[in-house]
Amino acid sequence: MSQTTFTPPAASRMSPKELRSSMSLAAVIGLRMLGLFMIIPVFTIYARTVPGGENAATVGLAIGIYGFVQALFYIPYGWLSDRLGRKPVIATGLAIFALGSVIAALAHDMNGLILGRAVQGLGAVSSAVIAFVADLTAEANRTKAMAMVGGFIGISYAVAIVAAAPLFGWIGMKGIFLLIAVLAVAAIAVVFWVVPDPGVKPVHHKAPFRTVLHNPELLRLNFGVFVLHATQIALFVVIPRALVEAGLPVVHHWVLYLPVMGLSFVLMVPAIIVAEKHGRMKPVMLAAIALLLAGQILLATMPHTIWTVAIFLLIYFLGFNVLEASQPSLVSKLAPGERKGAAMGVYNTTQSLGYAVGGAGGGWLLAHVSASSVFTVCSVFVFAWLIVAATMARPPQRARAEAASTKH
Repeated sequence: MSQTTFTPPAASRMSPKELRSSMSLAAVIGLRMLGLFMIIPVFTIYARTVPGGENAATVGLAIGIYGFVQALFYIPYGWLSDRLGRKPVIATGLAIFALGSVIAALAHDMNGLILGRAVQGLGAVSSAVIAFVADLTAEANRTKAMAMVGGFIGISYAVAIVAAAPLFGWIGMKGIFLLIAVLAVAAIAVVFWVVPDPGVKPVHHKAPFRTVLHNPELLRLNFGVFVLHATQIALFVVIPRALVEAGLPVVHHWVLYLPVMGLSFVLMVPAIIVAEKHGRMKPVMLAAIALLLAGQILLATMPHTIWTVAIFLLIYFLGFNVLEASQPSLVSKLAPGERKGAAMGVYNTTQSLGYAVGGAGGGWLLAHVSASSVFTVCSVFVFAWLIVAATMARPPQRARAEAASTKH
């Protein structure tokens, strides 16, 4: 019973340096993801105006190749950052990402866009940034730092989804790609001039990947993030075109996305509070996965009017936002201290593979089968995830996890 009244010790409070480190590194990822997410709602519409863009499978490849390349380079970037230092490796990756954005901006056909997206994927700095967060924060505060990173990503996603269509109408897709390059350069400035340097070079413990890969709870989370991002990207292969066909011009898509994203974030907050503070993470996660499934089934089976798409997206993104915020924190809690980097590396890799499979697979299904088949296949994947997640062990509660960390 004493565990229920546990009060975290003062040492678990983040120091000013830890707070600055976490927020600045979260901003680095947020700036990069802000630009990346801006592409999602408008790319399939833009592709129709580019030679080769009439083929939905090619468009899906252009969306998904970023994830394929990024998945290959997460671990090498983390390895290099251990040996060459975090800041130079992160800055180099961001510069490569900016270069890919410029290549895409200057492209005149789908081949050029695919090349630009592939080069963007070469700047896979997330694993190095997460390792840097671990360098600059105490073990007891690492979950809080990871939550800040997840929060910045969530905010970036919401802003990008809402802002993409107006920006597309104002500066076009080429302008968006150039804006992405500018945001990457701004992130480089944050790395060098805002992120503090570690006072003492951290000791890096070898992280045996087989141990991480044999952990059934981490495997469930890895499968989950794969499905989460595969279904999200596949959804946006179809939805922008569906909205245009329903009578909503692309420059006005923000009118739908703004209330959907805003309301889904407001409704997400009490769910996260219940999950974290009251030890209800498993039922909240299962409910969120069920919402994903309901949204995909409705999109697969019901007519696509502006109002129905808005309702179905609200259902889907309520579940999506809860899972996007809670899963990285769970990875951090479930992985042993010296293996958090390895666990996050595998998690980020499967996330990128989901991004890639969702883009390429969604494009292929749209081109060769139908729009509804995209949502049907996504429904099957989400249902499989629901079954897998139903067998998960009860995740550790925050107070218990912090109490356990103070004993070692």
